[in-house]
Amino acid sequence: MNDRTIPAVSSAGRLAPVLGALALAAALSSPGFAGAQTAAVPVAAPTAALPDFSELVERVGPGVVNIRTTERVRARGSQDLDPGIEEFLRRFGIPLPRSTPRGGGGEDEDDDANPQTQPRGVGSGFIISADGYVLTNAHVVEGAEEVIVTLTDQRELKARIVGADARTDVAVVKIDATGLPALKIGDAGRLKVGEWVVAIGSPFGLDNTVTAGIVSAKQRDTGDYLNFIQTDVAINPGNSGGPLLNLRGEVVGINSQIYSRSGGFMGISFAIPIDDAIRVADQLRASGRVVRGRIGVQIAPVTKEVAEAIGLGKPAGALVRNVEKGGPAEKAGVEAGDIITRVDGKPVERSGELPRIVGAIKPGSESRLTVFRRGATRELSVTVAEFQDDRAARPAGAPGSAPAAKSALGLSVADLAEAQMRQLGVRGGVRVESVDGAAARAGLRPGDVILALDNTDVIDVRQFQSLAAKAEKSKAISVLVRRGDAVSYLVIRPAR
Repeated sequence: MNDRTIPAVSSAGRLAPVLGALALAAALSSPGFAGAQTAAVPVAAPTAALPDFSELVERVGPGVVNIRTTERVRARGSQDLDPGIEEFLRRFGIPLPRSTPRGGGGEDEDDDANPQTQPRGVGSGFIISADGYVLTNAHVVEGAEEVIVTLTDQRELKARIVGADARTDVAVVKIDATGLPALKIGDAGRLKVGEWVVAIGSPFGLDNTVTAGIVSAKQRDTGDYLNFIQTDVAINPGNSGGPLLNLRGEVVGINSQIYSRSGGFMGISFAIPIDDAIRVADQLRASGRVVRGRIGVQIAPVTKEVAEAIGLGKPAGALVRNVEKGGPAEKAGVEAGDIITRVDGKPVERSGELPRIVGAIKPGSESRLTVFRRGATRELSVTVAEFQDDRAARPAGAPGSAPAAKSALGLSVADLAEAQMRQLGVRGGVRVESVDGAAARAGLRPGDVILALDNTDVIDVRQFQSLAAKAEKSKAISVLVRRGDAVSYLVIRPAR
């Protein structure tokens, strides 16, 4: 009986509001209720206005500068390129055409004996101290013979490169001036996804261009040394090195990269968090180089299947694939197959976070590693060593510097240290620092060692870049790769 009664009551309950609404509508439509009806209409809440950036730009704009660079040239070939196009080609690892110095071109001229300078690229930067220190991207000043900074009052000043760090793409240059309008440094950690942000820079050489958007994501791992701030702010060649600002006019990032299949802005851009950039800049100002820690392990991601199989619970941490003989990790008791889940209590959520966390530790310091081994967690004490072969941390243009530059194959590589070559038993090769595009599709990963390219032995970064530039991009390119103790061939196929 109850099973039949409940639906009946329920149906009546649904009809009651409908009948009541009909009665109310009839009452409201009666002639005597017109005045009351008008008075009862609620006033719509005012719509929130979009932000006005004009005051912010007026206040912080003088602290943003244009940076252009020149380089010495001896070769002859195609016509000079627009600086904005050159900056784009360099940023995406596309080989530059050989160019003819202005006023030259005679077949009998000895260009090697008469080097000349020509425009190399354009970028942006911002003043971080009143006495002339300027922060920008390392790729903006990399290889520059001369750096010229243009202020908003149209003063042009030659700048000295204090230092550049290719791993984080941060550089500091110095101009001889005082009383400059330094920008206020903010806290990238306080940024919220969806928050308004503003970029000021010189896209395509158009000085003091302002674009705005929102923070699309935080802690975006793109395979580089830092996690980036992702935004939808329009960023184009020439914006590199310029500030990303919050609505309080504080710098929260340095505009560094874009995601693009066409070379132009496609709605996604990336900025270096200012907290990380300032830490690097402080070291560059103090010594011209960046000191990083290392513990001597090769790592890999922890997959969901592995985490479930070994009882870890969730796919987190860094799987140790190999431990350097005699290195800090081996001395601490770390074994291949361990999963490092914490460093000094800080969780390692993804394997790519471990180099960043360890790199920020001062060499010589004692740190605590939490490792998961055969179903149990244990604590190990490790003395962090200095990353000796960090050539990317030397000042740009310094003798013997070899920044980890991205090649046309989508690979950033660095030279192997003598100790690494002895450990691997090789006489040459380059270590993959970051990978994307066709190389990523081929299966190459950071940490891989490239021994040969198209059946030619690879000796160092310089030779690798030369081989990569000469490789026929329309054909498949074979790469001999050492990963851990195993060697295999991978094939890079150009995008169709």
